[in-house]
Amino acid sequence: MTFSVFDDTQCSLGEGPIWHPDRQTFFWFDINNCTLYEKGNGVHRHWTFDGHVSAAGLVDENTLMIAHEKALLKFDIETGQHTVLCDLEADNPITRSNDGRADPWGGFWIGTMGKQAEPGAGAYYRYYKGELRKLYGDWSIPNATCFAPDRSYTYFADTPRGKIWRVALDPDTGWPAAEREVFLDLASDQYRPDGAVTDAQGNIWCTHYGLAKLTCHAPDGSELSSQPLAARQTTCPAFGGADFTQMYLSSARQNLTEPTDFDGQTFIGTVGAVGLPEPKVLL
Repeated sequence: MTFSVFDDTQCSLGEGPIWHPDRQTFFWFDINNCTLYEKGNGVHRHWTFDGHVSAAGLVDENTLMIAHEKALLKFDIETGQHTVLCDLEADNPITRSNDGRADPWGGFWIGTMGKQAEPGAGAYYRYYKGELRKLYGDWSIPNATCFAPDRSYTYFADTPRGKIWRVALDPDTGWPAAEREVFLDLASDQYRPDGAVTDAQGNIWCTHYGLAKLTCHAPDGSELSSQPLAARQTTCPAFGGADFTQMYLSSARQNLTEPTDFDGQTFIGTVGAVGLPEPKVLL
């Protein structure tokens, strides 16, 4: 496993990395600076929003769904214009969106959290064909949202609790079909589960905030590998590139008393695994 700097912008809170195969470009966010970045295929640009933005889903070549602190947005990449698809805790000034990802049915899972990480202030939601439904409440820092390639489970974490749960999904609609169960109990000083993504074999790749490492876990939960990273607060992995053999990593610089140049930068490398393209969101 090797990583190098993909982009040297020092994000306060880099998050939400996603590869767009139709454009052959990579997108990521700086949540604290309300900014979306795009880089690749001769493009390097950014957009600033009127509130925190944290995660995206692909709609088509020129359109993203973006999770904003008050809404889910339909965003036109070429014009930079957006419209509101639906409110997201718009009446709650203390919360914002955090981790999110599209599911294989064309839905979009998104978590909210307190802007000051207030315990239990957030929740988990799923958007599907125009409906936003609250699934779980009493959440602190939603993370690790990803899906088994065979559509059997979704995975999601509450970082302070040190646990990754999974829930069985309805094969036709993707809505939860059972109670959630603990998949990984990582409540120790060796782990702090943040962003995660599955590869084509169903393994879960997870970054650990503040611990400068990336772990890989098999579908049965066993730990297959642990990789040290240059950025202490690496936040989320994403597979990309033309053949999905590259991994991108976002990171954060916030709250570090002695940050290095690497903290907050975005990285690219290989991990000996192949990812899958993100599903398209059905609006």
